[in-house]
Amino acid sequence: MTVEIDSRKWCQGTVVELYRWAERLYSLRVEAEIAPFEAGQFGRLGLPIGEEFVSRPYSYVNAPDERPLDFYFIVVPGGKLTPRLAALKAGDTVWVSRRGAGIFTLSHVPEGRYLWMLATGTALGPFLSILKTITPWQRFEKIVLVHGVRTTSELAYREVIQGFHNQHPQQFIDFACVTREKAQGMIHARITTAIEEGILESKAGIALQPEDSQVMICGNPAMVKDAIELLKGRGFQENLRKQPGQITTERYW
Repeated sequence: MTVEIDSRKWCQGTVVELYRWAERLYSLRVEAEIAPFEAGQFGRLGLPIGEEFVSRPYSYVNAPDERPLDFYFIVVPGGKLTPRLAALKAGDTVWVSRRGAGIFTLSHVPEGRYLWMLATGTALGPFLSILKTITPWQRFEKIVLVHGVRTTSELAYREVIQGFHNQHPQQFIDFACVTREKAQGMIHARITTAIEEGILESKAGIALQPEDSQVMICGNPAMVKDAIELLKGRGFQENLRKQPGQITTERYW
């Protein structure tokens, strides 16, 4: 049985590279003709599997003007799609949504002096897409990127992050929060613990306060929820369409 795929919503993409960062962590690079998108948005990847077409959302890691498309994902044991994505090879076909979606973008973030970006795991992706554009560097005096992982082997895209340091040495700060290992130069704590105990502020030399900070949070829903509560305790408010605030979020499953 042939699975029907709506060509108005989907286009055929060609795999350029499947890169393995660590156990279950991959980047899939794809050439596909999609509509323009805004940094921070997500697309969808899909494959016909058996008698159905299975798709899932994945944030673009690449900047809007950068190709190939880059998707950072973790293999879900027993999942329908991710084990298949992890088995793709260069030249294989994968279906890509023609249009991006989502409002986890700087166009929805109010003005501020400092931009804090808090991510766990593969939720690093949309932040890299944003940081590859000129917009954040024009809008914010300092940008602090915090990536929470379990082990140092999960610290992907370090060369890209080092590139931000090289290009913006006085403007960019980044921290890795590693929970299951102690490593030199890393924070041995969860992101929420690092906020609660003032570790991030101390190391960054910047106060995390609603008067001049905007915070973007993406990742594990539990981390997002806990971080929101901690920040609300400091006077931050969630950024809503009808009521702008200082906390912009996206939950990653």
